[in-house]
Amino acid sequence: MHDHRDILEQAQAWRDGGLGVALATVVSTWGSAPRPAGSHLAVNEKGEFVGSVSGGCVEGAVIQEAMAAIRDGRPRLLDYGVTNERAWEVGLACGGKVQVFVEKVG
Repeated sequence: MHDHRDILEQAQAWRDGGLGVALATVVSTWGSAPRPAGSHLAVNEKGEFVGSVSGGCVEGAVIQEAMAAIRDGRPRLLDYGVTNERAWEVGLACGGKVQVFVEKVG
């Protein structure tokens, strides 16, 4: 797992190299959430990424939203979750929610 500095340094390197970049940040969690608030995921316009906002369970969707933010420049506040009742069906011990803010790096 990368630390915050590694993720931000990679995002800056991509920007310095002329690539569009977006940064996704976990802003809140409830219940079972694999990554704490403040966790980052950086994505470039080619779809390369570093970091994690979910331990894998919603990473693909966040990457797609990040690439859209790079294209249109609009920030996004994303909500993902699973109820306690559905958690067992998807292999989790309990339900949870994660809220992720995605913005293009200027």
